[in-house]
Amino acid sequence: MAWNVFKLCTRLRCLGSVMILLVLTLVAFTYYTIVLAIYGPALFSGGLRSLTALPVLILFHALLVMLLWSYFAVVFTDPGRVPSNWRPKIDEEIGDVDPLVEESSGSPLNVVVGEPDHRRIRYCRKCNQFKPPRCHHCSVCGRCVLKMDHHCIWVVNCVGALNYKYFLLFLFYTFLETALVTLSLLPFFMAFFTDEEISGPPTTLAVSFIAFVLNLAFVLSILGFMIMHISFVAANTTTIEAYEIKTTPKWHYDLGWRKNYEQVFGTDKRYWFIPAYSEEDLRRMPALEGLEYPIEPDVEALQQL
Repeated sequence: MAWNVFKLCTRLRCLGSVMILLVLTLVAFTYYTIVLAIYGPALFSGGLRSLTALPVLILFHALLVMLLWSYFAVVFTDPGRVPSNWRPKIDEEIGDVDPLVEESSGSPLNVVVGEPDHRRIRYCRKCNQFKPPRCHHCSVCGRCVLKMDHHCIWVVNCVGALNYKYFLLFLFYTFLETALVTLSLLPFFMAFFTDEEISGPPTTLAVSFIAFVLNLAFVLSILGFMIMHISFVAANTTTIEAYEIKTTPKWHYDLGWRKNYEQVFGTDKRYWFIPAYSEEDLRRMPALEGLEYPIEPDVEALQQL
């Protein structure tokens, strides 16, 4: 019998609290290793070790604050819900039909042959509502999500229009934190295979070895994931849309890497590296709300020919 991946993912909802606890457990274990077992005691030992421990501890705590802030921003921010009264805009000059009239006439709403995605009327038969551009139905959440990228079990939430920036910052700070921990524990990892004596209780070497392996695994896996999502941001696409644009000669949402970046992180540079947006960006950038996205003018002109 074939596996139904979506049904399997739906059953993973019950693991929500477990996954959050797992993330916090990994953070707590790393914190114990770096702060309590190794560099905390070294800070008060005096000499060169104390001078080395101070910048490590400062940087570790700074990155940890940003990591946890970004993580909980992803967890607790709704990725984007379609308003119940939302209706697609129509353009009578080019012959668009009112979708409510089309629905009452019995015509299929979800198929308009030859129309580009941003002009096609899309309707979700599971939610019984119209779907804005770039919106997709999540089988795990059981609803449509604005500019859905994917459902992430690590954050127990969908990643969509309203929390994609926070997810990217979570990856970014997790990468920096795990890289710092890996480099900080490298001498202790190497000492595990030599006769070099390590100060402290016998458990110090064991926990440092485990923490090094865990953080090295995370830093390598997150690096690949970050590179993938950086390419998505540069092209103004998502994980789901990456499969769609393979058959599209020109992606109509691609406005150039600068504007694509601003659609995710905003235009205010002061907010680029924190999980928040300025009020001005939220007011004047519809793309941050997830319902409307600007189209590259040249591509739109070609599609109307």
